[in-house]
Amino acid sequence: MINYNPKNWLSFIFSFHKSDTARMMWKELIYISLLSILITYTEITFFPKAFYLKNLTTVYSLLGFVISLLLVFRTNTAYDRWWEGRKAWGAMVNDSRSLSAKLSALQLSQAEKATLSNLISLYVFSVKNHLRSKRVEQDNACHDKLSGLDLSGHQPLRIQQVLRSEIEQLYTNKTMSAECWLAVQRDLDSLVASLGVCERIKNTPIPFSYSLFIKKFIFIYVLTMPLAFVPLFGYLSAFISTFVFYALVSMELLAEEIEDPFGGDANDLPTDQICLTIQGNCTQIFGA
Repeated sequence: MINYNPKNWLSFIFSFHKSDTARMMWKELIYISLLSILITYTEITFFPKAFYLKNLTTVYSLLGFVISLLLVFRTNTAYDRWWEGRKAWGAMVNDSRSLSAKLSALQLSQAEKATLSNLISLYVFSVKNHLRSKRVEQDNACHDKLSGLDLSGHQPLRIQQVLRSEIEQLYTNKTMSAECWLAVQRDLDSLVASLGVCERIKNTPIPFSYSLFIKKFIFIYVLTMPLAFVPLFGYLSAFISTFVFYALVSMELLAEEIEDPFGGDANDLPTDQICLTIQGNCTQIFGA
C-alpha cells in the first residue's frame, strides 16, 4: 500500500508511478488512437456530408450518462470490498491483542508464553499467505516459528487448531479459569470469523457477465465516438476519443485492482505491515 500526502497535488499531476493507469494501458491507448484516426479519416474522406451522423452527439451524451452510472456502481462495489477487507484485518489486530493480553495475565512459564506468542503471530502470517495462494513456509518472517508443526491442508485452520489445543491444555491444568476460557474462545472465534470474511471477498469476484458487459460497452462507445464528433472537431475527435477511453478504462482498472485487496499491488492492503505489527504486539505483551 502506498503512503502519500493527499495535499501534494503537483507530485500527483507530474509524476508517473507504477500504479498510474497510463503506464498500465499505454499499448491499448495507442491501438485505440490509431483506430479512432482511421475511423475519422474514413468518415471525413468518404462520408463528408452524411446527414444521419450530425445528430449523434445527443445519443452519445445519453450513453455517456449511462456508462458513468455503471462505472460509479462498479468502483463503489470494489471499494466496499477493499474497505471490508481492511475492517477484517483491523479486527484481527484487535482480537490478537485481546487474546494475547488475556493469556499473558496467566501464570505461565516462559516457554509457554513463547509458544502462544509464536502461534498467534504465525496464525496471521498464515492468513496473509493463504489469501495470496502461498504457503507460510515461503514467508521469511516465519521460519523460526515452524518447527514441529503439521501445516498440511488449510494452514490457518491448522494453526488455529494447535493454538486451541494449547489453550485447552491450560484450562485442563487449572491454569485458566472457566470465565477466562470463555473470553479467550470468543477471541479465537472472532479470528476465524475475520478469516472467513477475507476468504469470502477473495473467492467471490464480480460476476463475469457484468465485467464483460462494461468492457464491451466502453470499447464500442469509444470506438464509435468519432462518428458523432467529426462534424464538430474533425481529426481532433480521434484524440478526444482516446482521452475518453483513458478515463473510462482507468476507472475499470482501478476497480479491478482494489476488488481483491490482499495481494502485493500498490493499492492493496498493507497486510505485510499489519502482520509485523501483530507480531511485535505479541512479543511485547508476552515479553517473550
